[in-house]
Amino acid sequence: MARNIPIAAISMGVLAAFVGFSASFAIVLAGIKAMGATDGQAATGLFFATLGMGICSIWLPMVTRIPTAVAWSTPGAAFLAATAALPGGFGEAVGAMIYCGGLIVLTGFIPSVGRIVAAIPKPIANGLLAGVLLKLCFAPAIALGSIPFLVLPVLIAWLIGLMWNRLAAMPFAVIAFLVVLYFGVDTTGASLQAETMWLPAFAPAAPIFTVSSFFSIAVPLYLVTMAGQNIPGFAVLELNGYAVERQPLIRNTGLVSLVIAPFGSVPVNMSAITAAMMAGEDAGRDPAVRYWAAITSGVVYVVLAFAAALVTSLASLAPLNLITAVAGLALIPALVGSISAAVSDPKQLEAPALTFLIAASGMTLMGVSGAFWGVLLGVLVWGAKAIAAK
Repeated sequence: MARNIPIAAISMGVLAAFVGFSASFAIVLAGIKAMGATDGQAATGLFFATLGMGICSIWLPMVTRIPTAVAWSTPGAAFLAATAALPGGFGEAVGAMIYCGGLIVLTGFIPSVGRIVAAIPKPIANGLLAGVLLKLCFAPAIALGSIPFLVLPVLIAWLIGLMWNRLAAMPFAVIAFLVVLYFGVDTTGASLQAETMWLPAFAPAAPIFTVSSFFSIAVPLYLVTMAGQNIPGFAVLELNGYAVERQPLIRNTGLVSLVIAPFGSVPVNMSAITAAMMAGEDAGRDPAVRYWAAITSGVVYVVLAFAAALVTSLASLAPLNLITAVAGLALIPALVGSISAAVSDPKQLEAPALTFLIAASGMTLMGVSGAFWGVLLGVLVWGAKAIAAK
């Protein structure tokens, strides 16, 4: 068996895991903390989110024998980071994450639910995604104005990485962030708790279930996870010649999302970026054994999960603007892609623009966030224009 595992698959799996984690851990932490989590709850959420995608990344490739790369919901975490905390605090956010996990499971068991989501016009879905990403993408510019000497080294490192290889941009930025944290941030009196360095002191919040959190948080979180992660992830695998049975994969990632949600974890889902790394020839000449790259990434994710407490402790030492700046840099490619896709149909520009503006505005109506209303009004305007054009 070991002789049939290509070295290229192992090395690509390790690389994909480090790229995936370093590119988005700041986004996940920003999203969980924006919902009112304490440092302990944020560490707990990061631990189970990383562990969940690690378990899925080992389990699903073993079953399917294809490189089914799994990641946490980066756009979902960005949505949480850009949304005001709920009246019920982090407990209400946990309830919304449980709702979201349930919706993903439901989609996996009932194909018609998935068809309803797929029926949302792609420009509308991308307008929603761009709207929820926009606020966090402002963070690097805002931080540049408030803490320029801390942010500039991160920006320069990000640019150097981008010029060398697009996938190196965020790892370079994270390395620069650590250097800045060591030399540029006064950590006098701060200390890392040795007893929680490799395992968080688990601090889950009791879930609170409300109707408003279902529509304000759970539904938009579900939509951006499906439109921003699952659907592109499936497309990458199919583009590389792999036959994908979508329902079981949605169902299984949904079940894991449901299990980790009570600990304050964002959902896990199919990945597009790391899937592209592990499904191509760089992971081995033989497509039949590239699934070992995904399994390897899963093993690395499980190991990285035990650094969640350390990562959260380090992040807590940095100014909040610096953390959100790192998160915003990671989301710029997703923002550009979603805006481009939102305006791809010149005959239907108003509906995705309306969805984008309402979702990005941060407004609430009847206790429900703008992300939900943006999709609803966007679909209505899209349908009205389509009828008028006939």
